[in-house]
Amino acid sequence: MLAFFLAAFGAMSALDVRFLEDPADWMAGRGGLPAASAGVGLLIADVFLPVPSSLVMIAHGALFGVVLGTGLSLLGSLGATLFGFAVGRRGGGLLARLVTPKEKKKADALLARWGALAILITRPIPLLAETVSILAGASPMGWGRMTAAALAGSAPAALLYALTGATARSLANGLLMFGAVILMAGIFWRVGKQARPRASE
Repeated sequence: MLAFFLAAFGAMSALDVRFLEDPADWMAGRGGLPAASAGVGLLIADVFLPVPSSLVMIAHGALFGVVLGTGLSLLGSLGATLFGFAVGRRGGGLLARLVTPKEKKKADALLARWGALAILITRPIPLLAETVSILAGASPMGWGRMTAAALAGSAPAALLYALTGATARSLANGLLMFGAVILMAGIFWRVGKQARPRASE
């Protein structure tokens, strides 16, 4: 799946679609509801298109402020997870034909144990976020558990990027916030890993 996404991203990059490289100016030129709708739509399309989601979230903050910008980014990120999960649900039959029952059973067991945590920590990480959401859709994980994990994993990134856009949008600040988001994902992973044995006890 990662190879598929990399190939798709490479193909779209080769086509040199300008607004996918930096959609902020394109969104700013539309303003208001069109810009908000475009931003949310781009975040959802990030499942299959090479959308720079961090730049879209920063643009949300710059155009709409911290509160509304965070809400729009959270809506788009959640929509992307739901879309990927739905694709996984629909593609379960294809997956069953491509892997052995033993492999599928092992994958389902891993996602049943770590699926929610995996979704939570990979939401801000390109490629992994899409891959995990689709694989989770092909597993026995329920919609409610997936939605809760997606909201928890998307909220910190949505807030931090909106703050960046609302205060001082720059490459340095964007990279700093991306680092902070990845660090937070690592903290979530560490806490979740330590809490699981205690929950089992």
